Amino acid sequence: MALVELRDVYKIYHLGGEEIRALDGINLDIEAGELISIIGPSGSGKSTLMHILGCLDSPSKGTIKLDGTMIQDASQGQLAAIRNQKIGFVFQFFNLLPKLSVLQNVELPMIYAGAGARERKERAQQALSLVQLDNRAKHRPSQLSGGQQQRVAIARALVNNPKIIFADEPTGNLDSHTGEAILNLFHSLSQQGRTIIIVTHDPEIAAVTPRRIEIRDGRIATKIDSKLAGLSIKNSEASSLPATTG
Repeated sequence: MALVELRDVYKIYHLGGEEIRALDGINLDIEAGELISIIGPSGSGKSTLMHILGCLDSPSKGTIKLDGTMIQDASQGQLAAIRNQKIGFVFQFFNLLPKLSVLQNVELPMIYAGAGARERKERAQQALSLVQLDNRAKHRPSQLSGGQQQRVAIARALVNNPKIIFADEPTGNLDSHTGEAILNLFHSLSQQGRTIIIVTHDPEIAAVTPRRIEIRDGRIATKIDSKLAGLSIKNSEASSLPATTG
């Protein structure tokens, strides 16, 4: 059974008497441990698809199964609980709170999950170790480079041990060298069993993922599976990341 199953998913808006199909009959399976990209130009529906997959929005029609749970008719409260327990997000803008330390930023999802202070600190330190920033735990975001801030955001996304991590244009604010290091980190995490979905408009970013889903006009235009795709990690600090636990 796939980790995510979408069947005949539509997202329809009505504007000025006109019907706009942001998603138009999407069928898609995503397996546990996959590293995939969803690519398409502005207005293609890729962001809408991410919002549906990430439980940030609900479909107009169709069914969605996430980790064995049907979620298309879930309430806002149920969707919030699913997001907190099963999904991690990494965005183009790092969304770190400037007055909190790196460790405190990573702890935030666990506060919403009700974890105690000791557990939060231990798990946040473990997540920072995964992205090799445990020596920056007491720093403020302003004391870090852009690449380091994005790694903090990735640690925050990992800290609740989610089933899926969504990365929305995760290298958009980074130079090419730093962006490559972040993509290498995602590749390494995927090899350790994490499910990573990168949403992008950039074909060069999409080219590094073993599977690519192209969205146009709310539909899946092409699906590309390539055993040759992926990243060389030989020069990346991500290559030495320890295996995940739990």
